[in-house]
Amino acid sequence: MALRRRNRAFLARIGFAVLGSGAVFLATASLAASGDRDALWKTVHDQCVPDEQANDNPAPCVRVDLNGGVDKGYVILKDRVGATQFLLIPTRKISGIDSPDLLAPNSPNYWAAAWQNRAYVSAAAKHDLAWDMLGLAINSALSRSQDQLHIHMDCVQPDVRAALAAHIGEIGTTWAKLPVDLRGAPYFARWLADLAIQDPFKLLASGMASAAQDMADETLVVAGVTFAPGQNGFVLLASRADPALGNLAHGENLLDHSCALAMPTPQEK
Repeated sequence: MALRRRNRAFLARIGFAVLGSGAVFLATASLAASGDRDALWKTVHDQCVPDEQANDNPAPCVRVDLNGGVDKGYVILKDRVGATQFLLIPTRKISGIDSPDLLAPNSPNYWAAAWQNRAYVSAAAKHDLAWDMLGLAINSALSRSQDQLHIHMDCVQPDVRAALAAHIGEIGTTWAKLPVDLRGAPYFARWLADLAIQDPFKLLASGMASAAQDMADETLVVAGVTFAPGQNGFVLLASRADPALGNLAHGENLLDHSCALAMPTPQEK
């Protein structure tokens, strides 16, 4: 209950003067910028979880959820890049999309947890973001800078949102190549009605032969979409790294860390 009260208080007062001014956030940013590939893990393991357990305070994270125990818990951390970007990070050591732990039968559905915490992005944007303005992404092992699993939470790029809306009728329940590239990279796509029912990691590994053989070179993106009025769901997007063609499978590129979709329209100004 105390955690829920703290989260509500945070969402009520959030602003970048608050998020950007704390020394703990600056320390985290400096650590990540140092080239330490375990910076995120150290932040979670050495700071956020102990602080929550000892002081009922998640700092420097904005949330620590240990309801399933440390082995199945996660934190939400404001990323140092962008105005609205947050990260969901497990509280157990997991390298990234390449980890076989993610495909275990009882593994936590971190994507569902990330989507449930999307209010942090909306609050930081100071704008009521529609379902189809938000997205989640994990980069391939080749293009990530940290060796602790982290799911990026942010707004989607306006052109990505528009492309998905234009081709929504061509996206089905099995993986198929999108007829257009997204941000210069080819993607396979499928739709999903409910993140809470099926885990995107497992859908990728079971539905794409290349991913089943080696998940490390895959990037995975979850975008909120509206299939019909009042019918919200998700499109899963996957791309495999091909360095020879300049594709490093960096799905984070589909997210917009400036959150242009939150900018007021001329009518709103």
